Amino acid sequence: MLIAIFTLLMITIHLVLRFAIGSSETAANIPLWLVLGLGGTPLVWELLQKMLRREFGSDLLAGISIVVSALLDEYLAGALVVLMLSGGEALEAYAVSSASSVLRALSKRMPAVAHRRLGSTLEDVPLAEIQIGDTLAVFPHETCPIDGTVIEGHGVMDESYLTGEPYLMSKVPGAAVLSGAINGESALIVQADKLAIDSRYAKIMEVMQTSEQHKPQMRRMADKLGAWYTPLAVSIGVAAWVASGDPVRFLAVMVVATPCPLLIAIPVAIIGSISLAARRAIIVRDPTSLETADTCRTLIFDKTGTLTYGEPKLVEQVLDDEGRSQEVLSYVGSLERYSKHPLAAAIVNAASEAKTAVHGVTAVSEPPGQGLVGTVVDHKIEVTSRKKVLTRQSELAEQLPPQAGGLECVILVDDQYAATYRFRDTPRSDGASFIRHLGPRHQVTRTMLVSGDRESEVQYLAEQVGIHDVYSSQSPEQKLELVNAETAKANTIFVGDGINDAPALMAATVGVAFGQNSDVTTEAADIVVLDSSLQKIDEFLHISRRMRRIALQSAIGGMTLSLIGMLIASAGYLPPVAGAILQEGIDVIAVLNALRVAIPPKTLIDFDK
Repeated sequence: MLIAIFTLLMITIHLVLRFAIGSSETAANIPLWLVLGLGGTPLVWELLQKMLRREFGSDLLAGISIVVSALLDEYLAGALVVLMLSGGEALEAYAVSSASSVLRALSKRMPAVAHRRLGSTLEDVPLAEIQIGDTLAVFPHETCPIDGTVIEGHGVMDESYLTGEPYLMSKVPGAAVLSGAINGESALIVQADKLAIDSRYAKIMEVMQTSEQHKPQMRRMADKLGAWYTPLAVSIGVAAWVASGDPVRFLAVMVVATPCPLLIAIPVAIIGSISLAARRAIIVRDPTSLETADTCRTLIFDKTGTLTYGEPKLVEQVLDDEGRSQEVLSYVGSLERYSKHPLAAAIVNAASEAKTAVHGVTAVSEPPGQGLVGTVVDHKIEVTSRKKVLTRQSELAEQLPPQAGGLECVILVDDQYAATYRFRDTPRSDGASFIRHLGPRHQVTRTMLVSGDRESEVQYLAEQVGIHDVYSSQSPEQKLELVNAETAKANTIFVGDGINDAPALMAATVGVAFGQNSDVTTEAADIVVLDSSLQKIDEFLHISRRMRRIALQSAIGGMTLSLIGMLIASAGYLPPVAGAILQEGIDVIAVLNALRVAIPPKTLIDFDK
């Protein structure tokens, strides 16, 4: 970065001295000499070390061009190559430095202190001082600091980004809590079951560090092309020198060979694609992902919030009397308007969609952990669980339907069984068509569903969207292991939205974070889709394909023209100065073609929405 800034400043001074002030050529060239000496020398030294390791990328040819430009007294050309090389390295270093920021985001998310209760008082102590058995207070909307068990209080916690369960989980005395979960509106008193360093959240951080250390380094497109272009250009130059005995021919070939189509046209195509993606609410955090996404043949999805909407929905009503379906739903929907239970909104929404009547409600009661009771149109309505019903009225066991997957609640009307409501995290409406089109349209050979949720829930979703490779109840460690194994076989894209997905997002060839629900997840991902929609995934895949096509056109087309120029120069028909002018023309053509990538196409979606 320092070299890039210094070079830009010196080039500006040179142009001012040369064209604005009219200084002598020697005076105007002094800033360029400083660039070649102070900036070019360390870059060339670094490239020489790469050459000794037999790493022949496009930047190596740029190093040769710096030396050649100095020997030809083409100082401005050499300075521009220094600027391209140093600026490109600085931008790439910035773009791929996400791993450490992920760990910072993880650390920042956790509270620095916990509220330990001693008698009737609370004291704030560092997490490291918390011992097993300590009693802690977790205030409303705070992040739970440790793994423990609720001993006082009733409320809910959002554990979805840790476990993959898509629902707010009720917390009553005896319920387990996880570090990193977000508390609801009620304070809870929790007993610590583990030390902070052994908590679930700390384990996720450990997995993250492992993922960071073992993430494979992808070869950039320019490096792959430069691997054969650089040796070929040098070989042509050396052959021309040996055949003619004139070293000027070698210099002429090197000038024409300057890999600007690689150093400029490909970055221009990438920057244009990043801009196009941003206009469509897709943030590209690592430019490498644009180059590699279209080569990925395995897509791995987390369940909650990606292929589902991440919220419960009433999907089935099993009634004792089918003729009372609307009546019972109107009673329960009216009562649930007064509840804070995680499933209340799903029932209210279902009642609203069914356009049932809204009745007045009296005597509403919701004892913690006991269910919801109220009087609606002179009927006692109770919404509770199967377990609590059978504890009080075991004779109802024969009337209750068999337990199925998902969540459920039991409805009693005047103490008589009336219905069982079942809830699921519903699949996205376009999920099945999106999955079906991945093979024919994007050459994806394998789709996988990997979730921390229960087997029944994951299998239900898989059947709905048409995925056959299914893995349920997966911990972050297991997800990471699975993604590493798949990435070793073929390039992978992992799509997730929870903290428990962060290690897998980092390990995949391309990690795509859905939404902005977690700063940890967005920091870990290469791509952040701000609008949680499968259409955005499709748009990103098309942007990647389009970028690769246009970038390759610019790079290969430019190199082909350069090769023709090199052959002419090697035959002695193109002197160095004319070769430099020719190369500038080739650069302009390559860059203009690369600029096409920023022009929005008519559509970037090719599946039925």
